[in-house]
Amino acid sequence: MQKIFLILSVIILTSFSPNKKTTTIYKFKVEALDGGKIDFKKFKGKKILIVNTASKCGNTPQYAQLEELYEKYKDRLVIVGFPANNFGGQEPGTSTEIKEFCTKNYGVTFPMADKVSVKGNDIAPIFQYLVDEAEKLGFKDPIKWNFTKFLLDENGKLITVIHNKTKPMSEELTKYLN
Repeated sequence: MQKIFLILSVIILTSFSPNKKTTTIYKFKVEALDGGKIDFKKFKGKKILIVNTASKCGNTPQYAQLEELYEKYKDRLVIVGFPANNFGGQEPGTSTEIKEFCTKNYGVTFPMADKVSVKGNDIAPIFQYLVDEAEKLGFKDPIKWNFTKFLLDENGKLITVIHNKTKPMSEELTKYLN
């Protein structure tokens, strides 16, 4: 009887442990740029491309190819942009300003999350999860700058990290979508 009690105690304690790591992307819900939530479990069965974005960066024109990629593959791919101000203050805008910029200049229709931190002591939990998963695949310190791309498969498992300078429509990325 004591053995059963001990096993049940361990199960209960580990289930509610605050240190328990998230094991799947589908457990995340994040604030959307235009209000509401983005619930990643709604993306089960599709590949997911998560990109940290910025409006005043040399890589900002990648928004156009991200939109092109989204339109071409949206039956099997969802892109989620995460504006971040971690590198050179290149995303200083408010949620309203960022949404207006992305829509007006690049016609962005893919989901955009509210601005987050993608690096440092205040890193958003979803990006901590992605960094941890990337490191398991051998990508040490994967987020070097704006427009780093994390590609996850249809089961929510990280496939690869794509360098911030690599264009979204490049073979390096599209080979995973064909």
